[in-house]
Formats: sequence, structure tokens, C-alpha cells
Amino acid sequence: MPLFMDVHEELPEGATAADVANAHAADVAIQDQYGVTYRSYWVDEASRKVFCLVEAPDADAAITVHREAHGLVADKIYEVSEGS
Repeated sequence: MPLFMDVHEELPEGATAADVANAHAADVAIQDQYGVTYRSYWVDEASRKVFCLVEAPDADAAITVHREAHGLVADKIYEVSEGS
């Protein structure tokens, strides 16, 4: 299955790592409906950026999960290959 890294360039003002954890939990709650698996995420609170690693049939499926789960759609999404 393709692997994607999505990038949220600027979180809403005042968003915290706890808010991102809640959004991730919302993704996980509905991801199976779209054949998507959100594997991990990283937060940089200082620069208000978030990076999500997701297995999905295509980028649109990953975007749909974010949109429906919490509305915070990534600014960019890249298909990536996992290294060791």
C-alpha cells in the first residue's frame, strides 16, 4: 500500500500537542472506513507544524480521513518510501 507524509504548515493559533493527539485519535477512529492507517505523527509546537505518516490507497483517501475526522486538512502530501 502506498505510504504518504502529510504536512500541516501552520496549526491554528494556540493549538497544542494535546490537541494534535486528539485529532490523531479522531483519524484513527474512522480510518478503517477508507482503507487508511495513520501510522505516526510528529508535532513542532514552536513552529506550529505537524507531520503525519499514513498508509492509504491514495492521497485523496488520507485527505478525506482528516477532513471528516476533524477538518484540519494537510497543506501538502507526499508519497514516500520507507527506509531503514
